Amino acid sequence: MSSPSRRDFVTTSASALAALSLLPALPADVAAHARRGDLQFRVRPFDLKDVRLLPGVFREDVEVNRRFMMGLDPDRLMHSFRITAGLPSTAEPYYGWEAPNNELRGHFVGHYLSGCALMAAQLDDPAVKARGDLMVAELARCQSPSGYLSAFPEELFDRLKAHRPVWAPFYTLHKIMAGMLDSYSLSANTQALDVVKRMTEWVRHWAAPVDDTQMARVLNVEFGGMSEVLYNLAAVTHDFSLLDLAHRFDHERILGPLAQGRDELKGVHANTTIPKIIGAARRYEITGDQTAHDTVDYFWREVTQRRSFVTGGTSSGENWPTEPGKLASQLASDTEESCVTYNMLKLTRQMFTWTADPRLADYYERALFNGMLGTQHPADGEKIYYTPLASGYWRMFGTPEHGFWCCHGSGVESHSKFGDSIYFHDDDGIFVNQFIASSVSYPYKDVRLTQETSFPREDRTRITVHTMAPTAMSLRIRVPYWVTGNASLHLNGRAMSVRLKPGSFVAIARTWNNGDRVDFTMPMSLRIEPMPDDPTLQAVMYGPLVLAGKLGHEVTRAGPTPPRMSPDFTAPPVAAPVITAPSADVASWVRSVPGKPLEFTTVGQQTNVALVPFNGLFDERYVVYWKVATG
Repeated sequence: MSSPSRRDFVTTSASALAALSLLPALPADVAAHARRGDLQFRVRPFDLKDVRLLPGVFREDVEVNRRFMMGLDPDRLMHSFRITAGLPSTAEPYYGWEAPNNELRGHFVGHYLSGCALMAAQLDDPAVKARGDLMVAELARCQSPSGYLSAFPEELFDRLKAHRPVWAPFYTLHKIMAGMLDSYSLSANTQALDVVKRMTEWVRHWAAPVDDTQMARVLNVEFGGMSEVLYNLAAVTHDFSLLDLAHRFDHERILGPLAQGRDELKGVHANTTIPKIIGAARRYEITGDQTAHDTVDYFWREVTQRRSFVTGGTSSGENWPTEPGKLASQLASDTEESCVTYNMLKLTRQMFTWTADPRLADYYERALFNGMLGTQHPADGEKIYYTPLASGYWRMFGTPEHGFWCCHGSGVESHSKFGDSIYFHDDDGIFVNQFIASSVSYPYKDVRLTQETSFPREDRTRITVHTMAPTAMSLRIRVPYWVTGNASLHLNGRAMSVRLKPGSFVAIARTWNNGDRVDFTMPMSLRIEPMPDDPTLQAVMYGPLVLAGKLGHEVTRAGPTPPRMSPDFTAPPVAAPVITAPSADVASWVRSVPGKPLEFTTVGQQTNVALVPFNGLFDERYVVYWKVATG
């Protein structure tokens, strides 16, 4: 059995990125590079179908999302597409951002296609696959002879070209194109590939008469990941003429300063920007454009190190309102848009394949456990728009039939694919990045791993190797940055004498026999992470988990959403207590509750407050950043 080739990686990667070059067109040598596909990846992701989630919080979350997605009515989702195509529809449309008077209508359907393809692969679920195939077939019926396909008429694109007010037509078109390409890449739906190829020809025809000056104005209106999906389609079809079309969606005003190592993100809309960076990463992968690589690398480091909260999320009021490192003033009811976390996870996963840098895996864990897990309500699968970090607010979820925000769409994708970044591999073996109950099949080595754990409720995981014959392989396990105390590694019950350095991978290279097991213990402890510009604002962490203080149950769901609005809180926040800490040591004011894993309480305060993992706190007000007076 041969090692996966570069072509295999490009063709099967459905989460790729898009474009950046400061050159006016694709040079011949770069085009040749794309045809050869000679970029070397340090590691590669497993196909989602090769990873299975075992019982645990992540599997439960995916099952909740499955019930939510399969509970939606395809005819209602299709209503505006059919009306736009001149086909009859008697279905009652959905509302919120899918309402017939909303200029983004149809965007959720694109996400829904991707969600079905991802979930069908994650769960090996024929019913979910059949739902996705049904949606593809019905959308194909609505496609015009020109290739145009949307839930709104072409008139919105006429307004865009004429620079008249319009919301974001290419944003919606991208979601549909990406959903079709995912349906092909993940679910082998060839009709979906034909639909997206015809859509692309419509885009090519639309953009052909638009000169560079006019296109620069077009790109000031949010356009999602248009460059990403065009690069992905070029990789899948080997039609490298699409690279120049993708390049037309590179936004020089945003990408240029980043390419030169300048943070000019103040006032910029976060979720408009990150897909452009994802595009740059994909351009680097396909063309080898070093400028694109440097742009992505600088952006990731700047956002994760200087513009992110303790949860790994970023943005406030959907923007970056301040200079980097100035986060204290950003705490609000509309911090941390969920789409932004979705896209940062997507970008981080992509970058990890380049270098296998453990810092990327550490950030992924932080954002996954604290910024993504908890954005879906466990009762009904409704999704959250913002995760408030101002004290005294609560998580506010959508109302059935009246949400369908951008974060609803990215949410059905995020909560369908938790297995996609647990494991990676190279030609020598497997990387274990995340500690999530799961199994992975590695056909190249004829090996399957199972990971049994209830992490983070316990501080250990067990990895068992299943193989038909003795197999030489390297198993690399991430040693998280937060590990404290006596971390240990046992092979078949015997302690291993290896260095377990936090923030690294430990490698076990040996010939493995069927049933060999590795037990990894990673002690967790309490610690403080203060605001960089205000050390009196402090968040409490335990291992990888952000802890939140419980402030009471007076909360409500979101109401119906007007066409261009995000949810509004219907009640003011409540005040969080100011903490008096005898010393800078977190143990001076926070203690664990004996006999109750992952439960804590403040001590020595006028009113003590219970603390629990932030990702499991629903229908209750909370505090994440405490005001602490020390001394």
